[in-house]
Amino acid sequence: MNAPRAWQRMLSGRRLDLLDPAPGDIAIADIAHGLARVARWNGQTAGPHVFSVAQHSLLVEAIGAGLTPGLAPAQRLELLLHDAPEYVIGDLISPFKAAIGDSYKAVERRLLAAIRARFGLPEPKPTVTGLIKRADGLAAHWEAVRLAGFGPDEAAAIFGAPEPLPEGAEPLLVPWPAEVAQARFRARFDALAHALPEA
Repeated sequence: MNAPRAWQRMLSGRRLDLLDPAPGDIAIADIAHGLARVARWNGQTAGPHVFSVAQHSLLVEAIGAGLTPGLAPAQRLELLLHDAPEYVIGDLISPFKAAIGDSYKAVERRLLAAIRARFGLPEPKPTVTGLIKRADGLAAHWEAVRLAGFGPDEAAAIFGAPEPLPEGAEPLLVPWPAEVAQARFRARFDALAHALPEA
C-alpha cells in the first residue's frame, strides 16, 4: 500500500515535501504567491479584499522595526518570514491550532527551519523570537479590532493590552488585492535579502 502523498507541487515547478522539506525546494516566488492568497482570520474581515498573510507579514515587520529601531536586515527578515510556512499549509486560526496540538506545530517548525536554511538565516536569538511574538500579537490585536469585528475589550482580553502602532504601520491595515500584496511582499524580501552581509 502506497504512503499518502505528503508533497505539494508549486507553480515554480518545485515539489515540496511537507514532512521532510528540503531548502532547495523552497523559492521566494512561491512564498510570495502563496502568502498573498492565504486569508487571515479565515477570510472573516471587512473590505473588498481578504487581509492576506503576506500583508500581515509586512505589518509585523513594520511593527517590529518600530518597536526596536536599528534591527539588522536578518532580524527584519525573521519578522517578515515568521509566518512563511503558511504559503503551503495555510493559516489556521489559533483555536484550531490549539485543538490540533503539536502535530501542526511540528510541520510548521520543520518548514520554517528549511526556509531559514534556504535564505541563510540562523536560528534567531530569544530576543528576536520575543520581538516577533510581541509584534505578531500587536498586529493581531489591531487586525481584530479594525478588520475582524472584535470589540476593543474583547481583543485586549485575547491578544493583550494594545500598544500604539508605530509610525508607518497604519496604512498596512487596509487590505490590498492579492497581486499588490504579492508584489510588495516580494519587493520587501528582495530589499532585505540584498542588504544581508555576504557569507
